[in-house]
Amino acid sequence: MEQNDKKNYGSALLTLITVFFFWGFVAASNDILIPVFKEKLSLAQWQSQMISFAFYLAYTVGSIIYFFVSKASGGDILNKYGYKNGIAAGLILSALGTLLFYPAAETASFYLMITGLFIVGLGFSLQQIAANALVVALGDPKTGAQRLSLTGGVNNFGTTIGPLLVSLAIFGQVGGATHVASISAVKFPYLILGALFLVVAVIFKFSSVPNKIASVTDEDVISSPTDISKGVKPTGKKSALSYLQLSLGMIAIFVYVGVEVSTASNLPEFMKEKLHTETGNIAPFISLYWASLMIGRWTASIGAFNLAGGAKKILRVVMPYIAFAVFLAVNKLAQHDITPFYIYAFVIVVLIIADLLSRGNPARQLLIFSGCAITALFIGMLSSGMVSVFAFISVGLFCSTLWPCIYTLAVTGLGNHTNEGSSFLIMMIMGGGFISLLQGYLGGPDLIGIQWSYLVGVACFAYLAFYAIKAKSVLKQQGIDFDTVEVKGGH
Repeated sequence: MEQNDKKNYGSALLTLITVFFFWGFVAASNDILIPVFKEKLSLAQWQSQMISFAFYLAYTVGSIIYFFVSKASGGDILNKYGYKNGIAAGLILSALGTLLFYPAAETASFYLMITGLFIVGLGFSLQQIAANALVVALGDPKTGAQRLSLTGGVNNFGTTIGPLLVSLAIFGQVGGATHVASISAVKFPYLILGALFLVVAVIFKFSSVPNKIASVTDEDVISSPTDISKGVKPTGKKSALSYLQLSLGMIAIFVYVGVEVSTASNLPEFMKEKLHTETGNIAPFISLYWASLMIGRWTASIGAFNLAGGAKKILRVVMPYIAFAVFLAVNKLAQHDITPFYIYAFVIVVLIIADLLSRGNPARQLLIFSGCAITALFIGMLSSGMVSVFAFISVGLFCSTLWPCIYTLAVTGLGNHTNEGSSFLIMMIMGGGFISLLQGYLGGPDLIGIQWSYLVGVACFAYLAFYAIKAKSVLKQQGIDFDTVEVKGGH
């Protein structure tokens, strides 16, 4: 980016984080739509997971379209038409998708609704490709991963309140356990959301968000969230896929998004089947799962700020509980009983310890957090009652910072292949659909059942642990060692 653009970093980043909120709001709201449509339309568990499948498959389709349009036009279309313009176009496309929620809700059409979600996801895919690269570039590249955690924290504020507001719309009032779900009411929050997409698209068009993120086109371009690949000799590789850290990272993104989404989207069925929880009372638990990601990301984002070492250490302990307090406050306003959630404060201690042990190294953090998540899943499968529920919910804590960890490892050292690599990573968000569908299928009563279906998550985290070890080794062979480089503001 041009040097004289640096004064706009703050305001540009504030504008940019609005789209991260939207992504989270819609993604988490899907978890409320799933049990409602399953119940009202008598769907099998795997059929209800088509909601997640359609939404996350759209990311892949959008990325494929992006790739081939870029190739056909002779260059990266964001570099040609601008990042700001790309995000605005993506917002308009997502707004068009929300219009389908009106006929879908009026006719209780499952297919119209998932088509609308698919179109919303297409718009999100373009926004993601542009926004993630911009977040890395808007400031010191060494703290790019921490800025991704910061924007991820905003994303998860959307995921925290999304289920509550959509549940309010469907059940007619907050805490509506005794009220009949109304599918026709689904249209209201999504039509309002579509209008907000259009408003923000206009704001983006006239904002200080840059259309270009680099003034050079060679290996000096900002190529990774840590920028530690400078000084490493160019490999001369002609494709991003030639880099092993990216190709393995694509699989890592696939299984990471998959386990993040499937853990939450199958939780309502688990609670209904094993705890006999009514659909209207599930929303605060879904909200806590996504708030868990917010807790972790707010903690990790501390590194994005220029703070003294002592202040950072204090905030690493305090910030998780500030985020947890936000969850409690939001649910209190929604008139939910929050006393059952106080015990979760002790679970957060595990996150704090794991974060401190990672010491800002993305490979180490990915390995430690994956191990914690596997432990939580086994506790959930081997226990019962609220212990199992909170164990499954705690997976959100350990998913919280895995996106920036994987993204950092995957694009480090790619040089001028970074945009291409980023689009490939966004493409693999489809894992959120495929893994959810797989777990929903295995969770059927005629197979392994909903509780043991979480073995799918164990397999996903096992691969992520492998990727943490392998990516570290591959990058060392390329002359990049996170252990010997001080990453300022690391978390």
